[in-house]
Formats: sequence, structure tokens, C-alpha cells
Amino acid sequence: MGNEWKISEVISCDVLILGAGGAGLRCAAEILEKRLGCKVIAVTKVSHPQKSHTSTAQGGLAAVDPKDPVDKPIYHMFDTWKGSDCMADQNVVKRIVEAGWEEILWLENRGMHFSRDLDGRLARRTFGGHTLNFGETSAYRAVFEADRTGKGIMDTLWGEVIKRGITFIHQSMATELLFNGDRCVGAVVFSPKSGKFTAIRAKATVLAMGGCGQVFKITTNCRQNTGDHLALAVETGLPVMDPEAVQFHPTGIVGPGILASETLRSVGGILRNKDLEAFMERYAPKMKELAPRDLVARAIETEIREGRGILNPSHGIEHVWIDLRHLPEHVHKSQIPEVASFFKKFVNVDTRTELCPIRPSNHYHMGGIPTNEHGQVLKGPNNHVPGLFAIGECACASFHGFNRLGTNSLLELITMGRFAAQKAMEDLDQDLPPLPPDAGSRTFEKFSSYIAGYSMVTIGSLRERMKAVMTEKVGVFRNEQGLKEAISLLQELKEEVQKCGLRSKDLVMNQELVERWELDNLLISAMLIAQGALHRRESRGGHFREDFPERRSEFDRHTLVYMEQFGKVRIDWKPVDMTIYEEGGPYAERFGMIERKY
Repeated sequence: MGNEWKISEVISCDVLILGAGGAGLRCAAEILEKRLGCKVIAVTKVSHPQKSHTSTAQGGLAAVDPKDPVDKPIYHMFDTWKGSDCMADQNVVKRIVEAGWEEILWLENRGMHFSRDLDGRLARRTFGGHTLNFGETSAYRAVFEADRTGKGIMDTLWGEVIKRGITFIHQSMATELLFNGDRCVGAVVFSPKSGKFTAIRAKATVLAMGGCGQVFKITTNCRQNTGDHLALAVETGLPVMDPEAVQFHPTGIVGPGILASETLRSVGGILRNKDLEAFMERYAPKMKELAPRDLVARAIETEIREGRGILNPSHGIEHVWIDLRHLPEHVHKSQIPEVASFFKKFVNVDTRTELCPIRPSNHYHMGGIPTNEHGQVLKGPNNHVPGLFAIGECACASFHGFNRLGTNSLLELITMGRFAAQKAMEDLDQDLPPLPPDAGSRTFEKFSSYIAGYSMVTIGSLRERMKAVMTEKVGVFRNEQGLKEAISLLQELKEEVQKCGLRSKDLVMNQELVERWELDNLLISAMLIAQGALHRRESRGGHFREDFPERRSEFDRHTLVYMEQFGKVRIDWKPVDMTIYEEGGPYAERFGMIERKY
């Protein structure tokens, strides 16, 4: 069957949201609640919004009650700043932290089933890097719904947007952003089920497309997290900020890499090597297992590198243990039931009686599409793109800097979702702008090249080679030679991919075509990460250079990577916002370029 390259339908709306996870639905809920009759369309790659990656978040959601007699928002700001390795933007940190408790109340008032203590109050647990009084002791500031907090948030948000009339377009993907002059006016969306391309006009377009974890071999990320947003950005001429800032979660279940929540360490889990030594005291004498994730991940990898790991006979992978055997029965049943079931299902381990095998797994991208504190996408260090927003993991505001603290991702989703909605609503009284005359041309050129491919090498084999390169050379530990080799190998893979043929040339229900498009996006994401890592010649948070193991003051700035042609990058820089420090208020001295010890 031949393919007609055309826009099959043009749809108009007030707000187009690309992605229907926690950030996207929180944005939609705010708009629909405040602007009755507003038409909001949300496009999702998956079969239902509740299949979005937010639903897999386990441990909790950090926020400080302003009436708390012990904890204070300023402590949370400090922990986020210190945890970020002094790379978070302080104006963003302040705004998100101060709005956090209001969002907890918003969720609770709309029916989220937060876990409660024996007195009926919201239960709280501690997470790595969260402290009281600027590092003195662990803070219990994460509220939660057992160990499936993300699912609770998604259930609540989905109910809110459904009852207010949102329109969902399922199992579809955004392939091109559309502009009228310098203003974003919507996107082209491809539906594999029908094989048709749709242009969606919008007064405001919000990117909420998740992460890019599938560039690595072992990841906690869902199958759909293929960095589509990064490809959309660079193909439009926009930069990606801090792409080198990648988080590896310390406790991925050996084999599949599925997340074993930080909750395991917050409730008292102990990391042990092959000699059953509790080794974290060597790396973080004070915080031990509750040190930030980047530090714990490097500690585990160091134990394995130095011969103190255990070879898993089933998977042929070295690992360490997390010991949960000493925890009370009620903790296993009420606080970690889902994670315990994962260990039983995937590695046949009973967390109550057996040691659990874990190793760091790629988890989160702190980098992404640069935005300001309102979620408006930046096209340079200071100027934003009219009509275009980015929120959630696909964006880089930057709340997390170079290391995200556990539970801060869910906090960012719901706060930045609301902030972007508030700013987007300012655009809704204007006329709907027309689409450009060449709408879809970039998409058609790309898809026609996929159909024209002739090589018999499989997409799956190329994808596995890319993952192996990224895992080996751009993982927890990096160096100049390895990064240059990775960039060269990625360039070779790109050349092979451009020749890759498809067994079916049809557009309808062609999964191979979707995977071909995703592989393009993954290679772009991988190249951006590797190039950012090569240019940052220091160690900072989750980015660790063995040849430059210390933090260097000349890199106290964000990386902006432009890549309009694959592999050909232009690097710019954006200063880290330090307004808390510069304004000189109470505790301002805590927000300078401080030493990072735990």
C-alpha cells in the first residue's frame, strides 16, 4: 500500500498537553478548574494516562507543613541546594518548596488516600539527603500512599480532569512542533493505530513527555521513555540544558533494573557487600544509607569494582545486598508491600527472610528542555518561546541541579504543573493563531526516509548496541577517552540507522515504524548526554569524571547544548540562579557554593 504524506485532520483547542503523566494532568486540572469551558487536549503515547511513568513512583512526596514545629521550608530548600551539588536554581527551589504543602492539601482535598499514623495525621518518612537544621539529623518530611504514591497521584488527577471534560488522544506521538513566526502554535501528532497525521492548533502547548531512560541498558524507566522531547527540542533549534546530569538510582533490582524504592533505606534497610559488611559508613559516616543517591550509587559501584560484590548466578551480574530481614512484619506488609512483591516476582526473594540483590539502575534525567520558574521554554539563557511550556522530567527548571533528592520529583510535577497552567492561562484570551503553511513537512521527510530504508540490520540490534555503549562509557563513572569513544560509536550507529529498512512499508499498525522513530530520538538523547559530559570537565552530582574527580568553580554554570545536526554541537552557558544567597536574608550563607559532605 502506498503512503500519502498529508495532514489528515486539523484540530483546534485552547491548550495542547503532550504527555499525560503527573505533570501534564496537574497542569490540565488547574486550567480546567479555573477556566470553565476551556478545551484541553492531552496526547499520550500509552493506552491510558494511568500507564504513564508517574504511576510507578513509589516512596513519597516531600513537602513541609508551615505549621510543623520541627521542620521548616528553609531546611528543605537547603537540602535541595546541597543535594543538587550547588547547581539548582535557587529562585525555582524557593518557589517550589514554598508551594509544596498547598499541593499536598490540594491532593488530599480531592481524595488522595495518603497513609496516616496512629493518631490519624498524615504519616511521614525520611529519604536520603533530607535533614533538619541544615544537616544535623534526618527529616521526616515525605508524605506517601504506602509504596505506590505515584499511582495515588495519578488516580486523583485522572478523576479531576475526566470530570471537567478533558479530551485524550491515546497511543499517539508528537512528531513536530509547529510555529507561526517565533510563537509555538501546536504540534503534529501521528497515530500508529490509524496511520494518520493530525495537526493540533493551540494557544498554549505544554511538553510533559517524561524522561529518556531507555538510552541505558539497565533502567527503572518505562518502555515509552525514549527521549522524544529532546529530539523535538533540538530539531526546532532549541537547546537542552545539563543533558549530562543523569541519575542512577542506587537500588535497582538485579536483572530487570526495576526500582526498589528508597523507602527500603528510609525504613531501615542496610546495604551489605559479599562479606555482609554494612559498607556505607565508609562513604557517608553520618548519613550512611540515607546519603543522596549519587553518593550511594558510586559507593555500591566502588564496592563491586574493588571485588566486594556478589555474582548473581541467574543474571551473570555483580551486585550488593540490601538487608531488610530485621524489619518488623508490619513494615513489610504496610510500608513496602509492592516493592517486596517485586523482589518475589522478579528474583524469587522473600524480603522478610532473605537478602535482596540490588545494583544501581538508570533512573532520572535532571537535564532537559530549559525553562524558567513558570515553565516557559527558553531558547537562550534569558529569552523564552511564546506559547511553549515544558514541565516534569522532560524539563529542566532547574529544581534538581545535578542530583535529585528522593521525593522531589513528585513535588516538582505537581507544583510546576500548576505554575505552567497559571502562566498559560494568560494566553487564552487571544485569538487562535494559524498553522504554518509547511506544517508536517519535517515529519513527512523523516517518515519517508524510514520507509525508504533498505538495510536488513534490525532496529532492535542497533538499539541494544546504543544501550551497551551508553552503559559502559557514559554511566556512573565517566572519563575523556570513554566519552570520545561513545560519541564516535554513536555517530557510526546513526549512519547505520539511516540505512535501516522496515519489513512493512505501511503506516497503519506498524510497530517497527514506531521503534524506528524512537531509535532516532534515543540516539539524539544519547549524543546530547555524551557531549554534555565531555564538555563538563569536573565531577558534579550524578556526573562523575574519574579524570576530573573534584568539583571545579569554572563550571558553576548550566550547560546549554544546541544540536541542529546530529553530532555537531554548539555549547553555551547559563548562570546558576543564586538569589537566596545574593539577597542576603536569614541563612543566606547556607546557600553559597558549599562543601558537600554527608
